[in-house]
Amino acid sequence: MCGIAGIITPNARNYSEELQKMTNAIAHRGPDAESHEFYDGAALGHRRLSIIDLSENGKQPLFSSDKKECIVLNGEIYGYQDLKKTYNSYTYKGSSDTEVVLAMYKVLGKNLIHELPGMFAFALWDEEKNELFCARDRFGEKPFYYAIGKNGEFIFGSEIKALLASGLIVPEINKEALSHYLQYGYVSTYQSIYKNIIPLPPAHQLLYKDGKIEVKRYYSIPKNDSVISLSEAKEEFVALLKTAIKKQLVADVEVGSFLSGGLDSSSIVAMVNEFTPKQTTISYGYFGEHSELKFAEEIAEKFNTRHIEIKENRGEIAHDLLKISNFFDEPFADMSYTPQYKICEAARKHLTVVLAGDVGDELFGGYNFYRVENELKNHFSYGNIITKFGLSLYQKIRPTSFVTQQNLKYKNILDFHQNHVRNYFDADERINLGIGENYHHPYSFTPNPNSLNDIMRVDLEKYVPGNMLVKSDRMAMANSLEVRTPFLDVDFAEFCIALPDNLKINTEHDKIILREAMQSYWTESIRNRGKQGFGSEVENWFKTESLNKLSDELLKNKNAKVFSTIDFQYAQSLLKKDKKHWNLLQLALWAENNL
Repeated sequence: MCGIAGIITPNARNYSEELQKMTNAIAHRGPDAESHEFYDGAALGHRRLSIIDLSENGKQPLFSSDKKECIVLNGEIYGYQDLKKTYNSYTYKGSSDTEVVLAMYKVLGKNLIHELPGMFAFALWDEEKNELFCARDRFGEKPFYYAIGKNGEFIFGSEIKALLASGLIVPEINKEALSHYLQYGYVSTYQSIYKNIIPLPPAHQLLYKDGKIEVKRYYSIPKNDSVISLSEAKEEFVALLKTAIKKQLVADVEVGSFLSGGLDSSSIVAMVNEFTPKQTTISYGYFGEHSELKFAEEIAEKFNTRHIEIKENRGEIAHDLLKISNFFDEPFADMSYTPQYKICEAARKHLTVVLAGDVGDELFGGYNFYRVENELKNHFSYGNIITKFGLSLYQKIRPTSFVTQQNLKYKNILDFHQNHVRNYFDADERINLGIGENYHHPYSFTPNPNSLNDIMRVDLEKYVPGNMLVKSDRMAMANSLEVRTPFLDVDFAEFCIALPDNLKINTEHDKIILREAMQSYWTESIRNRGKQGFGSEVENWFKTESLNKLSDELLKNKNAKVFSTIDFQYAQSLLKKDKKHWNLLQLALWAENNL
């Protein structure tokens, strides 16, 4: 896990000072080493967190054996040992996974991306072709941003702050991205908060040559559901998950696991036990609050792990926000980022690499609202105009159920999902805040608006890379910790995505495939438990004096920086100590840090 940066321009050797500023800005991503390499047309920089090949042979930027190519890579290539055996004509200097990408490039050129597994963002300079080839992993685990500098330079880096540190870019606010943030609480993975800084989207590659940028998708998630029985699915599920975890345990340092006591993390720990006789698990909770720690203790005891339990008094939330929010270069409203930071901070005292059970809810159907949507999908009035008209008249004289109310309000379950479940501010509210722009997120497929599986696919292409993986990457990297996500192994994830939704969720149960495949690995109490979120209700946080003081300073002052982007007067009507208030507070924190 590392941080990468680079400047592609004629006379690139003259940009050593700018490159130094860029790698300094992302030192937290790689505290173990820093290195820069130069060609006439390319300046490449790297910050290293040593995990595989701890020797000097593993340092980056990494030249190919004939020095005609040079690569900087952030991430891990899982299963790289097998790839090394396949591409064995290359003269390897070390044992790093990054060098395998150079070996593959020698044989396959840019087509290597179709065979490359893992989580990664890389940039590879080809001196003979005088071109830069970049790519980002399929699900968006690792970030990559690029921009054109004021003198025509092509600039890239792991985080926006690296590009800004170059001094070659004057950022311009992107109103479409701001609108997306206000609506959903995060910036789309296809945009940044700045017009002139662009993320390379997940599953895309980029070629920069002769001043021209070509970006194209190289991978799409499965679009069709499979036909498979539950018994067959259980067997395949376990086999694929074991393979995924075995690959992700490869490192030259210890690999531990987050253990919340939920179904997902308990499954990861159970599978790790198949390969590691004594693993380290880490749990985190607050004193005096209901938490999952008792469930985590059960699993730790069952598998005899070296269990580290971190308990803290809940700190001053305002202090935490001021300390942590600046690690996000864009406004970010996910309410669990402060506990995410703290568990990563605690883990880093003991480990460099941990496995996490992220994205299980999207793959197996774990959110409560998926069950609501499943009920909405089966509700009789969908698509029936006459029935809807009758119900709309009926509800004027008699109370109707929540399902009926939502059925009448929204066109389909996708409409409900995007504008009720995943929503902060609606279109009218955004207009009143002075943001009339809209942004429509592109997908690699056309969602069926009444397909529960397609809603999960939408979340995998929109919410997961834009919110969940941003939070995971930034909070881990803020603490120089690598977090790996076995559920996003491409073979395992593809299998789960294509499973029919009746193997994921019904009116009574969620995560059916996970429960059926893994229940023998769990304790009885975990088998019978429901889902619990990680974090706290925002209403409780607004009961603290410090958060209200911070909010008043940032949101009740006409001269605060945030009001260069949104309307002051209308914003005052939205400060009701709820999720919308929280969204505006996070925007104000970002504005103070960045405008």
